[in-house]
Amino acid sequence: MNTGWSRFNIASVVLGFAFLYLPIVLLIIFSFNESRLVTVWAGFSTKWYVEMFSNQGLLDAAWVTARVAVVSATVATVLGTMAAIALTRYTRFRGRVLFSGMVYAPLVMPEVITGLSLLLLFVAIGFARGFWTVTLAHITFSMCFVAVVVQSRLFSFDRSLEEAAMDLGATPVRTFFSVTLPVILPAVISGWMLAFTLSLDDLVIASFTSGPGATTLPMKIYSQVRLGVTPEINAVCTILIAIVTVGVIAASLINKRREVLRERDEQAAAGVMVP
Repeated sequence: MNTGWSRFNIASVVLGFAFLYLPIVLLIIFSFNESRLVTVWAGFSTKWYVEMFSNQGLLDAAWVTARVAVVSATVATVLGTMAAIALTRYTRFRGRVLFSGMVYAPLVMPEVITGLSLLLLFVAIGFARGFWTVTLAHITFSMCFVAVVVQSRLFSFDRSLEEAAMDLGATPVRTFFSVTLPVILPAVISGWMLAFTLSLDDLVIASFTSGPGATTLPMKIYSQVRLGVTPEINAVCTILIAIVTVGVIAASLINKRREVLRERDEQAAAGVMVP
């Protein structure tokens, strides 16, 4: 059976990757452009990074974005994990269909509808728009993503581990923190990282729910791009790409190391000599 790739398959993969990543590569290259014209190469320079760190507006927006992302991702991870446990462990309770529908609704709801409905809610209750309204909005739409990730791990969880712990005298709370949480921790961390990334990337919902002093970095970038792309924007986007890349590589290395350690533990338990 021929498993080699045809020329058509190779060309399709190359064109696909070029379509996805060539614009990102060009953005990174032109962030080091000497000229202010982003489409004319005039030599290598890092001055736009220096000017970016001198731009107080961008720094303030980045600080707001980081705080919103950390707080919303943390709260969304806690709530999403609790929702996933409730949907997985308690399959029969009154209102389960309504509860699951409310948890998963933001997955299919257009962001414009979510942002507008939250805006109307905050106006109706007299909640001044600012940092906390953006944070609450991000918790609302990112919690469902965490619930999906954690729930997928709980489906394959071995309940006998919890039963053994409780048979040995552990309380349900101690069983959760000593047995359940360590097992599902990779899924919880993945959910947190997903919620954090979604918060960093959000523009539409933040535009509806933000107020004075709560301008996020995507909103700041969008407002400046409407007047024309500047090298400072390229520098900001390059730094964001670098942060995401480092995070993905670190997560991959941690998962790989965890798999190696798990394989060694399994071999040691089976009596196999481990080098």
